[in-house]
Amino acid sequence: MLAKIRRMHLRDKLSIREIAKRTGLSRNTVRDWLRKPEMSEPKYPDRRTSSVVDPFDEHLRTWLKTDSHRPKRDRRTAKAMCTELRGQGYSGSYTRVSERVRKLRQELNENPQRAAFIPLSFAHGEAFQFDWSCEYAWIGGLCRRLEVAHCKLASSRAFWLVAYFTQSHEMLFDAHTRSFTAFGGVPRRGIYDNMKTAIDKVGRGKQRSVNARFQAMCGHYLFDPEFCNVASGWEKGVVEKNVQDRRRQIWNECADRRWPSLAALNEWLSEQCRQAWENMAHPEWPAMAIGEVLQDERLHLLPMPKAFDGYVEQPARVSATSLVHFQRNRYSVPTAYAHRVVSLRVYPDTLAVVADDTEIARHPRSFERYRTYYDWLHYVPLVIRKPGALRNGAPFHTMPDVLQTLQRHLLRHEGGDRVMAQVLAAIGLHGLEAVLVAAECAIEAGRPSAEHVLNVLNRLKDGAAPTETVITPLQLREEPRADVDRYERLRTEVNHVA
Repeated sequence: MLAKIRRMHLRDKLSIREIAKRTGLSRNTVRDWLRKPEMSEPKYPDRRTSSVVDPFDEHLRTWLKTDSHRPKRDRRTAKAMCTELRGQGYSGSYTRVSERVRKLRQELNENPQRAAFIPLSFAHGEAFQFDWSCEYAWIGGLCRRLEVAHCKLASSRAFWLVAYFTQSHEMLFDAHTRSFTAFGGVPRRGIYDNMKTAIDKVGRGKQRSVNARFQAMCGHYLFDPEFCNVASGWEKGVVEKNVQDRRRQIWNECADRRWPSLAALNEWLSEQCRQAWENMAHPEWPAMAIGEVLQDERLHLLPMPKAFDGYVEQPARVSATSLVHFQRNRYSVPTAYAHRVVSLRVYPDTLAVVADDTEIARHPRSFERYRTYYDWLHYVPLVIRKPGALRNGAPFHTMPDVLQTLQRHLLRHEGGDRVMAQVLAAIGLHGLEAVLVAAECAIEAGRPSAEHVLNVLNRLKDGAAPTETVITPLQLREEPRADVDRYERLRTEVNHVA
């Protein structure tokens, strides 16, 4: 309109009255625009409009100031703030909140100027990136700190998450095995930071003293480990961003739920990862999902070998009570190994005890403290020689209910501890299942005893004994014939006794 007015007046020589008549503008407006020395776009003051998020502006400002003093991991996202505002009566959309949060962060200088980086590109099957993150979840009624392993393929961007209670060597090995199994193969290179579970000593430049056990795992899966420079997390930015994204997406929901065990949590995490593969678009090929690109990358991965036996071994001395100590907990072993030095093979969820290259005990691993875990079968050979320990023996409180009921019946009588020891001694000969059946039969009879139990065991053994066919070169010329009439003839014979 301004250009049109200037053409009418300066080129066509029309008066201000005529220009106002043709354009419908007032003469004062036309006169003001023509008085400007040069052609310039008019500027108007910013229009001030009210927003549904205005009443909550002070809340957002306070939250952002509070979060500025927290670690980056604990800072609330715009989505989390929107959820809290809805609880206070906010009825608008998430977009309004995110725009206002972005504006307030700029005012509070929460986004300073950052350094520039060079984008990286990876071929299919070339590399994966690995990192740990610290998260919190409710497990077994307690809020537990978890160490979450993130493994992500650099090309297809497929990722896998596994949660553990601690960050140690056996957890690291197990996380790689689970991730490679889920991916369907092994890339040729792994990119890590300088984590203590892999690096014993950081040298100058790229010199690293790699842990021998970690090197053994790399040799088993045939990939080359590569370590970033110190404090240079951007060199594995793919997995670093994965930590932030999964924290906003998966762990927000995980923190609101209650989990009976860590295994249940990991099963749910695996389902979430697979769903994300199908629903998330690839950043470089938006028309394809991550799962579709992963199908192509699997053709370039190394085949998955047999799982690496990722245990950590350490020696331990068995105490006089036939217990080994590990991380402030005690686990039982057979009494024959008391006062001996055995080897503990530590797995993420299991503790195996090895002596003379033979596994002598296996227990579920506990991450609590000051707990004792018994296997009552370990103490049966000793209680045969010391039956008096049955009454208050701590390991025998974990016996099956049938044996505990039988023990209560027998200990009411004098010498009942010796009788119970005879029953337990039969486990080595007949097996635990047979002894449980025999004990149950003896209890149902009303007067249980060791002789009753042993009698039932003998009958079970005789009934279950297979018939053996005797092979002999002798052959009968005439097969024996069953004569049922002979019994009737014997009845009619004379009674010689009379």
